[in-house]
Amino acid sequence: MNYDSFSTRHCIFLAALHTEQEPLFFYQAMKDKRWREAMSREIHALETNETWDLTKLPPGKKALGCKWVYKIKYHSDGSVERFKAILVVLGNHQVEGLDYNETYAPVAKMVTIRTTLVVAAAKNWELHQMDVHNAFLHGDLTDEVYMKLPPGFQVSQHGLVCKLRKSLYDLRQAPRCWFGKLSSALVRYGFQQSQKDHSLFCFHQNGVQLAVLVYVDDLVITGNNSDDIHSFKKYLHKCFHMKDLGRLQYFLGVEVARSPSGIFLCQRKYALDIITETGLLSAKPASTPCKENHRLGLATGPPLLDPSSYRRLVG
Repeated sequence: MNYDSFSTRHCIFLAALHTEQEPLFFYQAMKDKRWREAMSREIHALETNETWDLTKLPPGKKALGCKWVYKIKYHSDGSVERFKAILVVLGNHQVEGLDYNETYAPVAKMVTIRTTLVVAAAKNWELHQMDVHNAFLHGDLTDEVYMKLPPGFQVSQHGLVCKLRKSLYDLRQAPRCWFGKLSSALVRYGFQQSQKDHSLFCFHQNGVQLAVLVYVDDLVITGNNSDDIHSFKKYLHKCFHMKDLGRLQYFLGVEVARSPSGIFLCQRKYALDIITETGLLSAKPASTPCKENHRLGLATGPPLLDPSSYRRLVG
């Protein structure tokens, strides 16, 4: 691959994506002051929002575990917008009917994203991206859920757990709570929810056309008028704690480069991250993943001790 067709500004942005590395584990993040500060800010935001009450675990109840997930958010010029530490509940241990009921929440399909980009390119519409700060904290929790203390979180009394009042990432019901709140705000503004893809919202009034794509806490906004896009962003800032990331450059592992001739999409960083995670970055490249007409034989070796890495690799 080469960068001959990219502008200097976009090349700087692509280089910035690899300048910083996101830690995978808590002990790695604790070695960096920036990630320690990010975790501290997240805990402060959770406590300010009254996300939980510290209490003793009632008899017969189970406290869910939790962990930190680390993400770097970039401005459209490639500079780091912020180091983001997200507290994630191990919701895979929740029991249906006991810890949650309704869970479904739509997320944008890749075909819808590509279609929206095609329309924006054909009509020469601007593309913007916004991020919701602590998105799931906007969803009120009605179920009784207990969580263990976050890694690095200290309390004076031993044996306390967090009784959740607001939803958190990876709770089974959290996406539904948040999406319900966001969609209500969009409908109040005048948007209509698409019946083909419920994560797509369209606005048509007095010649103004806007479209919003929702993927959990990431929003892609496009439309035929810059002033109306700006007004809509101001409305979102009033409703939620939003971060304006500027022009769309990087979304769901897809790098977006724009020129007068169209929009170029690439998953270079996404692919490199997968290859790096599996330890194959220095492996010899091949034009095809296996021999032509190759027939797989029965596996005779021992089962993989940890198949999760293989499952992520094959998608």
